[in-house]
Amino acid sequence: MGHIDVVAERTFDEPVLIEGLPGVGLVGKIVADHLVDALDMELYATVHCDALPPAAAYTGGDRAVTTPVRLYAAPDADLLVLQSDVPVSPDAAEEFAGCIESWFREASVTPVYIAGLRREDGASGRSGADAAEDAKDAEDGTAVGETRSPTLRGLAVGDGAALLDRIDVPAPESAGLISGPTGALLAHAMATELPAVGLVVDVDPQFPDPTAARVVLERAVEPITGVDVDVDALTAQAERIQRAKEQFAARMSRDDEAVSQAQRLRMYQ
Repeated sequence: MGHIDVVAERTFDEPVLIEGLPGVGLVGKIVADHLVDALDMELYATVHCDALPPAAAYTGGDRAVTTPVRLYAAPDADLLVLQSDVPVSPDAAEEFAGCIESWFREASVTPVYIAGLRREDGASGRSGADAAEDAKDAEDGTAVGETRSPTLRGLAVGDGAALLDRIDVPAPESAGLISGPTGALLAHAMATELPAVGLVVDVDPQFPDPTAARVVLERAVEPITGVDVDVDALTAQAERIQRAKEQFAARMSRDDEAVSQAQRLRMYQ
């Protein structure tokens, strides 16, 4: 039986949870990892679920091991982050959602799920230097590079729409489908009437995309949560982040079904 083991007592007032499961462009994972580091978030709980791969995670300079999926809490805000060091297969996602759903309801948590939408601008084979240059272009708040400008779209389940109503994130312009574990979690939220938000952002499908992660942080996470996040470090470290995540992305690419992604739907597919 799955459960959440709380390791640091905290009280929350209808917190928002940012999901960081690995997906296309690793945008959700980059967002989650950056939030944990930038806000100096504390380990709040470990997630135990039979659907998760049996593994033990550890960090540098610490002998302790922990679960590969964990919850972190911001020190001065009603903000939680779901950080994952392993992909969750779609077959396991429903059970995984069941492991955490009861706690979501008990703590009145509204999850924000993040999915990358493969860009169709023809960009491919981008290097780490390209990613760093894209991030540099984003510093002035204008276009992100000459050939790309990640767009962000918002989806909602139930009362999750109220969060999107407060910020300037439009609905999708065309039909689409979110697959992988994030799609399964959104489907579970819909089936169980759990309020939730889905964010869909254009990403580079071949490389980890810290620039898309910055768009999510600035245009959605900050206004939804009211928490200021230092994204300059994300920009400055874009090339290092891209290289550090490439090996992880390569492992995930061997099993597309375990990768969360959004895709456009067209007539006569």
